[in-house]
Amino acid sequence: MARDKEKLVLLLDVGPSMHNVLPEVEKVCSMLVEKKLIYSKDDEVGVVLFGTEETNNELMVEVGGYENIVVLQDIKVVDGDIIDTLQKLPRGTEGGDFLDAIVVGMDMLIKKYKNIYKGSKRLFLITDAIHPIKESLEGNKEDQVRTIAVQMTAQGMKLESIVVRGRLSQDANKRIMDENDCLLSIFSKKTRTRIVYVDSPISLRGALKTRRITPLPVFRGHLEVSPKMKIKVWVYNKTQEEKLPTLRKYSEKAPSTDKFATNQVKVDYEYKSVDGSSEVVPPEQRIKGYCYGPQVIPISAAEWDAVKFKPEKGVKLLGFTDASNIMRHYYMKDVYLFIAEPGNTRAILTVSAIARAMKEMNKVAILRCVWRQGQQNVVVGVLTPNISQSDKIPDSFYFNVLPFAEDVREYQFPSFNSFPASCQPNEQQQKAADEFVQMLNLAPSGKEEALLPEFTPNPILERFYCHLEFKSKQPDAAVPPLDETLKRITEPDLGLFSENKSIIDAMCKHFELKENPKKSARWLLREKPSGSNEEDGNADVSDAQAVNSIEKAPVVKIEKVGDLTPVQDFEVIMSRRDSPDWVVKAIREMRDKIVNLVIDSHKEDNYPKAVECMAALRKGCILEQEPAPYNNVLRYLYMFCQEKGITSFPQLLASRELTLISKSEAADSGFTDDEARSFLVKIRPKPKG
Repeated sequence: MARDKEKLVLLLDVGPSMHNVLPEVEKVCSMLVEKKLIYSKDDEVGVVLFGTEETNNELMVEVGGYENIVVLQDIKVVDGDIIDTLQKLPRGTEGGDFLDAIVVGMDMLIKKYKNIYKGSKRLFLITDAIHPIKESLEGNKEDQVRTIAVQMTAQGMKLESIVVRGRLSQDANKRIMDENDCLLSIFSKKTRTRIVYVDSPISLRGALKTRRITPLPVFRGHLEVSPKMKIKVWVYNKTQEEKLPTLRKYSEKAPSTDKFATNQVKVDYEYKSVDGSSEVVPPEQRIKGYCYGPQVIPISAAEWDAVKFKPEKGVKLLGFTDASNIMRHYYMKDVYLFIAEPGNTRAILTVSAIARAMKEMNKVAILRCVWRQGQQNVVVGVLTPNISQSDKIPDSFYFNVLPFAEDVREYQFPSFNSFPASCQPNEQQQKAADEFVQMLNLAPSGKEEALLPEFTPNPILERFYCHLEFKSKQPDAAVPPLDETLKRITEPDLGLFSENKSIIDAMCKHFELKENPKKSARWLLREKPSGSNEEDGNADVSDAQAVNSIEKAPVVKIEKVGDLTPVQDFEVIMSRRDSPDWVVKAIREMRDKIVNLVIDSHKEDNYPKAVECMAALRKGCILEQEPAPYNNVLRYLYMFCQEKGITSFPQLLASRELTLISKSEAADSGFTDDEARSFLVKIRPKPKG
């Protein structure tokens, strides 16, 4: 649609004071056009330079003045040529007059569209604004800016400005800078203007919003405070994760003579029976199946539709609570913005009154939300007041999704105070660690915070777009090295480390640093569980052997846990993946084998073999995340031994640390780590004397 197209004019200061930052300006501006080629290929862009030695613009010819301003590129649909132009900006020799550049840019938009274009018209200014503005022939500079602002508003134009300051303009005249800042502030008051001040190449990269996203409401309707009180609100996404663009598969096998070939790869799927026949199963004979343990349960579309939860669209207030009751780490997903219906005075006043009352009382609201009809899930979240600091912007709310009980993971970690003194840091080590952490503070007192989120670009996205543009021109070229600005985001600050070398040396001196070898997930299962005796070096040897062959493919097909080598038979059957039934069969037969060994033992002769089988069963159940069979047989054997007065077998289990499988080892276990350890204490042999 025409209203979705944007007409953009870049106003770039190339004067001598901007020469140091122009390489970054070239990158961010070319990145802007690259993204338009991906997401908004019908947008149009023009380029105006000011601070140049020469002059080339229509206003200079028509009315005179407007010197040192060059129209580098007339407004046209984005293409690769504009990117090439922006990547090689000429260096100017004169101080730039940003006000004249704004007028030239406005003139280009007015002449090209002559009030008939209803889409977005935008001027984007990048300058350091440290050079004086020419005096106006009529009135003062402030009057001139107000006149330009009125015309800008009448033409439906928007101005965005990035002002490069800080370390990049330390030697500038402060009086001139303050005067120019005052002139830019008039634009922000009289027009739709956004002004951002940056002081580094990183913040310049982040300040330029290279992709324009039109906000769309996720909900329009009533916020139901009570059955008799409803407020008309609109809900928008406040934040949303930026993802890589969708990549499509292309093929080079299309005939070169086919002018209409899209080269896109179309994927079709065929379903055939597992019996090996080549006959394709038609859609009406297919049904979805859901795994339930080792089984696959078929559920038809009609059944699935019948069990679906179908809530009605709406937003309802559940109640209020103290803000301190909602922890920051409870927030999930993206942030939403609740605003009163635009133009609805009563709704605006009501939202403002509730928001200010909540702020004054330090309260938040809990809402139940269903954004659209047919939505299958209900969202419960917290509504936080957002009091506006501007008279032009009404008060609003921020909404964050809260977790349900199933979403909460309360991980318990032991306190450092529970460790022996030999495992706790001494005073010198604690001091070295404190200084090391403080050295890496991104927001030290008296200095500006580094890597501000709103000014730090995503290095993965930046890298991808740069490489995409590079690959479009040189398909066979190697991947270029990482950009220096992105290195400052992704790599340690070498300057910071060199300045604090003494702190780093102290850290290395007081702590022995060793490389941590990588272990596979299955190797971790061979390690001792928490609470095991680290001094018993041989305790894990047979345990490791118990699951070693689970990782290997079976040499022979064994289908039963035998009497001669039950552990090896169990491992071979567990490793089979031609059917899910083998795991169930192996665990069941090993469980029965262990019980028979203990019950039928004569003078404890079967106990060592039973313990080896218990070790193999425990490791296998952890590997398959099936804790119940092992835990059940362990508890049964413990009760059996108590009834029969048997003490030697429980003592053998305790010596091998074969306790219950806890939640930390298998999520489906019904026992915590403490409960597993306490069970081990019950069967552990009492010390003599």
